This record gives sequence, C-alpha cells and structure tokens, in this order.
Amino acid sequence: MIRLYNTLTRKKEELQTLEPGIVKMYVCGPTVYNDAHVGHAMSALVFDIIRRYLEYRGYRVRHVMNYTDVDDKIIQRANQMGIDPFALAQKYIEDFNQNLEDLNILPATSKPQVSKTMPQIIAFVQGLIERGYAYPTPSGDVYFRVTKDDDYGKLSGRKLEEMQAGARIEVGEEKQHPMDFALWKAAKPGEPAWDSPWGKGRPGWHIECSAMNLAELGEQIDIHGGGNDLIFPHHENEIAQTESYTGKPFARYWMHNGMLQLGGEKMSKSLGNIISIKEFLSKRDADVMRMLVLNGSYRAPLVFNEETLDAAEKGLERLKSALRPAINKSADSTADAVVALPAAIQTVETAFTEAMDDDFNTAGALGALFDFVRAINTARDAGATESQLRPAQDTLRKLTGVLGLRLTEKRGAGDADKFIELLLEVRTEARKQKLWALSDMIRDRLKELGVIVEDSREGSTWRYS
Repeated sequence: MIRLYNTLTRKKEELQTLEPGIVKMYVCGPTVYNDAHVGHAMSALVFDIIRRYLEYRGYRVRHVMNYTDVDDKIIQRANQMGIDPFALAQKYIEDFNQNLEDLNILPATSKPQVSKTMPQIIAFVQGLIERGYAYPTPSGDVYFRVTKDDDYGKLSGRKLEEMQAGARIEVGEEKQHPMDFALWKAAKPGEPAWDSPWGKGRPGWHIECSAMNLAELGEQIDIHGGGNDLIFPHHENEIAQTESYTGKPFARYWMHNGMLQLGGEKMSKSLGNIISIKEFLSKRDADVMRMLVLNGSYRAPLVFNEETLDAAEKGLERLKSALRPAINKSADSTADAVVALPAAIQTVETAFTEAMDDDFNTAGALGALFDFVRAINTARDAGATESQLRPAQDTLRKLTGVLGLRLTEKRGAGDADKFIELLLEVRTEARKQKLWALSDMIRDRLKELGVIVEDSREGSTWRYS
C-alpha cells in the first residue's frame, strides 16, 4: 500500500482513491510572465516522479497542471515591453512546454489556462455569492467572506484571530473583514477585462485554480500538489472557496514540495540568483537535475550548487556503469557473483517498491539501485556474459525509467560507438604485438574525447566520462 504525507493532517496516510484505479491529481503550474527557472523545474520533476510511480503501480493518473496567464505580473511586464499580455503569456507557455519536454517530464493530461476558463470562473464566483460566502462591492470587486467559513486556516494551521491581528483594510478597500480576499477585481484602465454580473473585471488569483480544478476534475480530487510556499494563502483559499461552493471535502491529500535554495538562499529576483531552466540545460544534462531531486526528500529544501550538481552527476555515472557491455564474450560464467544475479533482481524490485511506497522515498529507492549496480558490476568483472547480464541491466533500465531517468550518454551514439569499438579492436591488436606506445596513444586520445578505456585480464572496455 502506498503511503503519502498529507499536509492537511500532518501525517502519512494510505492512498485510497475516490475511484478505484484512478488518481485525480491537480498541480499548480507557473504564472507565465518570464522564463521558467530551476525552482519551477524542481516542482514539475517531483510530481512527474510521483505520477510515474503511481502509473508503475497500476493507477491511471489524470494529471492537470494549469497555466496562470491572467495576472498582475503579466500585465505589468507586458505594459513595460509594449506588447499584448496574452501574446507575452502564450510565448512563455510555449517555452515552458519545451522546458518540460527537455526535462523528460510527461505532458499533463490537461493544461488549462485562466483566459480560457472565464465562464466557469464567473459562474463559480456567482455561486459563492448566492450561497452567502461572497459579496460584491459598489466598485465592482467581489470578496470571499472568511468569517463564514468555520474551518478557515485548517491547511496552514493558522487561526483567523491570529491572522487578523497582523492585517488591516487598506484605504479604498471595501472589505468587510481584513482577511477577506478578492474573487473578482474591477477593471482598471489598460488591463484585460471580461464582462460579469458585477461589471467589467478579471478574477483574483485563488479562484482561478478552484474553477479550473472543478472544470477539469470535478468537485473532489485525490491529490492537490504544489510548492510549500503555496500552502498559505493560495491553497488555504482554494479549500475555502471550493468546499464552500460544493459542500464537499476538496482534496483527499495535499502534497507540497520543499523550496530550491541557491547557495543556502531561496531563489529571488531581488537577490539576482535566478537560474532559468534553459540556462541550466545549456550546461548540464536533464538527468542531472532529476538526479538532484531524487537524491533527497521531495518535502525538504533542495540545495542547488556546483557541489550538489557534481554529486548528482557522479551518481548518474555510477548507474550508467552497470550498463557497460560484458567483458566475457564466450561461455557462461559460474562465478558466485554471476549466479547471484537473478536473486539480486528480486531483491532490488522489492526494495525499490518498499522505498517508493513510503511517501515516495526516492533516496531509499536510489540506495537499492546502487546496491544493484554493485552486484551487476561485480558479476561483469567475474566474467558474466551478455546473456547473463542482460536481465539485470533490463531491470535497472526499467526501474530508473520509473524515476524518469534516461541514462543516455552525453556524446556519441550509433555510428560513433561503432568507431570507438573499432579503435578498441585496433588497440587490442597493438597490445598483442607489444606496440605499447600506439596502445597508449589511442587510450589517451580517446580520453581527450571523453571516452574512458579500462583494461583488465579479461580484456578492455570503454565508457563515456
């Protein structure tokens, strides 16, 4: 049974879905006003890994990730650039879709956009007004009435009285309570606006996700995900709106990933330490970012620096080392390490599943895979043939694939590999004829090209550095 940590109850719970065999999962996507950064990548990778594992365990996952394309930041940036805000948002949506593909993140089942969900948003706001949970103001704004929601604050653990102490109503606001939040904002000059029963305007941030969620997945879902910076106020307000509208519990499980930190500090535009996904991928392989996420707990902060990235890259190379071809080309080996490989396959599959079933413990799953890599490499060194290694290597590819790792080499494929094999044959012949200088030259030149040659009593093998 899969157990996952529920932010709402603050404990691990067994996964029990609303519909047998189906997981309805909504994950908050980006507000598209600039290039997506590695923090966005972390959250997307976390929920991609969760989705992949759920599918591996036999669930059909209906995964919705939204795009917020109507927002103050988008309008402000578009005005600065002198372009249409929808054109700006669409450009960054397309860029982010490409980022996700480059990171080997499975496309969401659905990717709703705020601008295309306006009728549902307006109907949702109207429904809250009719139920007494919201009120329009003379100026055309609509606010959610927090005092009407008896358990407001249950996700974040905050009490309304404590929140009220630090809040106040600004001059010009028509709120009834300092913590009431906007569902609809009256139109301002130069901003996109839609017709509504309360006049021209646009939605507040929180109502957008509630309406898109309802439109895509219905009144109740299994998992709602996002970064832990969204717990309050965004997800808190989503719960208040949705449950007030439907009269039903909203999401069974609330899952939140930790924040990515650069050099011990949270990424911030004011600090100037934002690294875009595009910039990262120009320097490192996508598997490195995924491995960085897999190395820790998805709920913990993630340190992003050259040291942790180098460690992730070394871990990748260690996994890839088990996929090297056999040294022994002839008869099957009867060495103990080779005979033990079938049992190692059973062991790793069990250990991998046990780790991932425990709140998607990817670090534990990797530990099991590294033990398996050691068993494969020991068997190769003991003389395992290709047919003896293949079942174990196929298992490794399958399990790393569940985590979304591609384990592709940085350079060379197909014909390039054939040329390397040919050079190794020439080098082997040179060694037989004791042409040591030629042998060393081939080895050293290959190393300069990023190919490592390893010699043993059974022969020579190679791998990319």
